[in-house]
Amino acid sequence: MIIMSAIYLWVLKIPLLQPELTWMLLGKRLAEGKLMYRDVLDDSGPFSAGVYWLLHIIFDKSLWVYKISAGILVFVQMIYLNNLFIKYKSFNEITYIPAFVISVLVHLSFDIITLSPALMGGTFIVFALGQLFSQTVLQKEGADSVLLLGIYGGIAACFHFPLIFFLPYMLLAGIVVSGFTLRQFLLSIIGYAIPILICGVYFYWFDALPEFLNEYIFTSRSLEVYIHVSYQEILLLYSAPFVFAVLGMLFSAIFKSFNVNQQKQIQLMFIYLIFGATSILLANRRAPYQWVVLIPGIAYFISLLFISLKNGIILQALNITFVILIPLVGFTWTFIKTNNDDINSYGVYQTQQHQLTQGKKVLVLGTDIAYYRDAEQVTPYLNYHLSKLVLTELDDFESLALAYKNFTNEIPEIVVDEEGLFENFLEKVPLLKAKYTKSGIYYTLN
Repeated sequence: MIIMSAIYLWVLKIPLLQPELTWMLLGKRLAEGKLMYRDVLDDSGPFSAGVYWLLHIIFDKSLWVYKISAGILVFVQMIYLNNLFIKYKSFNEITYIPAFVISVLVHLSFDIITLSPALMGGTFIVFALGQLFSQTVLQKEGADSVLLLGIYGGIAACFHFPLIFFLPYMLLAGIVVSGFTLRQFLLSIIGYAIPILICGVYFYWFDALPEFLNEYIFTSRSLEVYIHVSYQEILLLYSAPFVFAVLGMLFSAIFKSFNVNQQKQIQLMFIYLIFGATSILLANRRAPYQWVVLIPGIAYFISLLFISLKNGIILQALNITFVILIPLVGFTWTFIKTNNDDINSYGVYQTQQHQLTQGKKVLVLGTDIAYYRDAEQVTPYLNYHLSKLVLTELDDFESLALAYKNFTNEIPEIVVDEEGLFENFLEKVPLLKAKYTKSGIYYTLN
């Protein structure tokens, strides 16, 4: 696992990614005393924002902290899932194949092992799966585990909104597979609501509940998507794991017999993959790391494949193919993208033009956030698509006054206006327009 990660970092020399820089800027803004959603416009989950805030306070803007923290979370998921399958006898033997499979799968792409909201929230989805698995073997009502199931699912949604898919999955799997009673059904919903209500109370206390609801739950779901990687490329990366997983389903059905509990677990993981795939459609950034939530389900069925075949030439061939093919596809894809400069829309690459903002207070109204690399981001408008929505809907005096206040409180020395958004805004605020000089897409404070 360490060797494969080292290839990405030191041999292929993956740059700082745009989402990573955004998360660092988010943590910095919050560490300065700003309030999420009111003073910082971004669609990151409140719990994710809290993690970035804490990391900035302790470690400042350190990319290594993000990589190491992500590696720790991957290791926790790997160990937890492997122990889970052993504890609930998912396979007829004690095996560490699932841990091995996960350690290979997380190297499908260079962005999976980074501290993304999807990875942090996905960790709690894994914990929630553990509670669902417990329901397949318990012969009692199991109220504690059902409540924890809901709480873990709610925490995951507070890290990464697309993980809201776990709520309908939890209810369907609980009723159809685990046979929830009415009491268990209600307990799971109550548990799910607890973390979300805590967030709501927190933002209500700071008079920012409408901003939390609009920017995280409602408005941000209708935003334009940051397309860092195309669907075709993502499907290419995940095609081999999906093929192995499908083979696992087929071979296990042919060569293995399962007891009742194992059959329930297969059903849980199959339904999980279906619902997990829907979360990808809710993500506002199109990138391979958003698919990390599918890895537990994929790893489960691939493990079934290797365990079902036992010994023989076919097993050895599949083992070798899996270990070599999965990372090789990721390495090759990364090498091609970096050498063809096709990663520019995903990585943070500084050119001569970005030197203009070095050491300045800057606002970028566009997608090229490399201008922030050696500069200070000011004003609440961090997420461009969300900011674009806000700054183009200034139809009433109150909204216009709030936007003017945001600019005057933290007036940028340079505004990078890629699509003319700031120009249109200045037409409505002559007092602010008089303070800037335009040169191309740049507005410089007089």
